[in-house]
Amino acid sequence: MVVFENGKIKIGKSLPIFGVLMIVAGVWTWCHPDAVLLAMALYVGIVFLAGGIGYVHSFFQTRSGAWLALGLLNIVIGLILMTNLGITALSLPIVLAVWALGVGVIQTAFALEMKDAGFTSWKWTLLNGILGIVFGLLIMAHPIVGALTISLIFGTYLTVFGVLSLAEYFTMKKLTEL
Repeated sequence: MVVFENGKIKIGKSLPIFGVLMIVAGVWTWCHPDAVLLAMALYVGIVFLAGGIGYVHSFFQTRSGAWLALGLLNIVIGLILMTNLGITALSLPIVLAVWALGVGVIQTAFALEMKDAGFTSWKWTLLNGILGIVFGLLIMAHPIVGALTISLIFGTYLTVFGVLSLAEYFTMKKLTEL
């Protein structure tokens, strides 16, 4: 995400790193569906924790409430995942769905704020937010369908989230160079 202050765009430097980490986590999830329910708790928890710390760091640089909310959400979910490696097949998808829904709502609201402020790149953030809501609802609707389906759905969301985060970063970087 980006923040606009006094008509200027500020970009958090951790955004592309988090985007790449999300792509790696998504691809890993696709490649290892059999081990995903236990391993996902640890590996994705670490990614969420690292991303959350990055978002909180960006908050202190930009004072964006959206970054603070995303950072705290990622830290809490990351810690839940990392400290509960024995999460059952039913509860892991629900924890991940709550995260996807939370991020989706925050990003959708932020995108609308960006649109109202006249920024043309708000569409990347909106698309990321809507996808978070859709994937979160899909996971919530089918939490018992098994590790393979949950890992494929969630791996898809992680990968798309990472790609859209990178697109958002590079689009905003171009705008700041104008």
